[in-house]
Amino acid sequence: MNEPRYTAGHRLLHDRTAVITAAAGAGIGGATARRFLEEGARVVIGDAHARRLKETEDALTAEFGAGRVTSLPCDVTDEEQVRALFSLAEQAHGRLDIVVNNAGLGGTAALVDMTDEQWTRVLDVTLNGTFRCTRAALRSFKASGAGGVVVNNASVVGWRAQAGQAHYAAAKAAVMALTRCAALEAAEFGVRVNAVAPSLAMHPHLAKVTSEELLAELTAREAFGRYAEPWEIANVIVFLASGYSSYMTGETVSVSSQHP
Repeated sequence: MNEPRYTAGHRLLHDRTAVITAAAGAGIGGATARRFLEEGARVVIGDAHARRLKETEDALTAEFGAGRVTSLPCDVTDEEQVRALFSLAEQAHGRLDIVVNNAGLGGTAALVDMTDEQWTRVLDVTLNGTFRCTRAALRSFKASGAGGVVVNNASVVGWRAQAGQAHYAAAKAAVMALTRCAALEAAEFGVRVNAVAPSLAMHPHLAKVTSEELLAELTAREAFGRYAEPWEIANVIVFLASGYSSYMTGETVSVSSQHP
């Protein structure tokens, strides 16, 4: 199978300001920050890993220029840190247009062995974190009266069963439900809320926490016989954040080549 060809930017997000969570490093959040910059946006990136976040900010600033990238350490399980991240976006750029809720936490554990702490931790980051940031986004958008867009990162395991993933699957299915309900509430003040549901996007952190055997098994299920590159997921996030999806809200888009 041929390698995917990187898509050049077309200024789809020109002059927009976006908050992106869990954006440090080489995963989907980092790829989304880069694609947004390539599409003309300003980005405010947050992540619980302060050192990696600063390295990401410095690298993106060196490439795209001063003033377009701002960062603040943010643990989405902490309401004060979430508020600070959103306040920074408004203070630094005077407006907020797009929020990408990428923060999530996985792990593998059989349900019979799973502890309360394992269950609660995954749900607090993946579901409650998305709730906190969506709430902050909607409050900002409603106050400004200028509309806005929220894109949540869900997962195909919110639809498809996978052993050892009960906590993660429950959280991601709930993110999809949250997306639908938030979309109905936000429509009255001109805000769209959608989600992406990737299957398998490879990045260094996933490689560290997942066995080679499981990765090989998951890759074999993909129709293209390969995993997605993080920027391929980011491309769909760009679409949902842009005017090209102006009539879409409450939807979860599967970004997958996985067959049953």
